Amino acid sequence: MAGSILAEIEARGHEQVVFFNYPEVGLRAIISIHNTVLGPALGGCRMRLYPTEAAAIEDVMRLSEGMTYKSALAGLPLGGGKACIIADPKMTTGREALFKKFGECLNNVMGRYITAEDMGTSVADMMYVKQTSTHVVGTDPKLGGAGDPSPWTAKGVFFAMQAASERVFGSGRSLRGKRVSVQGIGNVGMHLVEHLAHEGAIVTVCDTQQSAVDEAVKKFGVTASTIENIYEAPCDIFAPCAIGQTINKITLPRLKAKIIAGAANNQLSDPSIYSLIAEQGVLYCPDFAINSGGVICVCAEATGRGTDTAWIQSKVDAIYDTTGRVLDESKRRGKFTEAVAVELAKEIIQAAKSRKDS
Repeated sequence: MAGSILAEIEARGHEQVVFFNYPEVGLRAIISIHNTVLGPALGGCRMRLYPTEAAAIEDVMRLSEGMTYKSALAGLPLGGGKACIIADPKMTTGREALFKKFGECLNNVMGRYITAEDMGTSVADMMYVKQTSTHVVGTDPKLGGAGDPSPWTAKGVFFAMQAASERVFGSGRSLRGKRVSVQGIGNVGMHLVEHLAHEGAIVTVCDTQQSAVDEAVKKFGVTASTIENIYEAPCDIFAPCAIGQTINKITLPRLKAKIIAGAANNQLSDPSIYSLIAEQGVLYCPDFAINSGGVICVCAEATGRGTDTAWIQSKVDAIYDTTGRVLDESKRRGKFTEAVAVELAKEIIQAAKSRKDS
């Protein structure tokens, strides 16, 4: 097992993957550090019950690599990292002790990785972590932290949709009248729905939590869909905002959209789907290029800017231009958008490494 993990680490180019096991508090965690050329690795801590340990390792390694490219494209002085805690995200008993122990785990990595909230974790959890470690962001804004980064993530995805729509439909930045299907309306998805509704888009939503669907319908007048039928809903833009890998060989043929642009990480099953997306005439906006609003927000906290909303806003505004650059370079280079986004990020990292080495 150890040999296969090391081979995988080498193949993916990760610098460090660390495992922690503290059964007395129910903590089983993995911290994955992909690249620290641009700065300390920053990425959220995901709390989830994985079907297997291998699935947890795959998830955290893939997500940490995505964080490297996300921060590079966003122009942030950060590397890519991620953590996962293999536990029930709904747990209440012992939660404080678990996250305090996780903070001690962060200290063992000595600042090479900075954590934040992610799927299954919250600002409250990060405040528990902060009691035992300084290597945490996304903390309570009343105490100088960045707070919940979800609104900024949603805003960046909204701007990316505008850039893609401008190129596909030639109707400028406005999304008025565009049909958008949002898959998953958690913290980010709900904020995205709000932007779309205010813009005058025609929105269809689904979620595993019926209460969230009911809230969106009541607040924004959107149309509800079942989880299974969301792929067939007539739309111009499909926005995956839930779990990863929902765009695959089974779901892709069912999509009616001309654009895929959402907040979820790792939306595509694997690179083999690239050619199928292209053949179907769909423009894919790479997730790590467009959902960087959250990491921009917590970067402000990590770099001592606190809640400097002007700085955060300027960086999130730039997601529109970044998306446009990726889409235009994809056309110029004759390569799939995600492959080009990775190339652009690696060029930024290599340039920084060359400056350090010179």
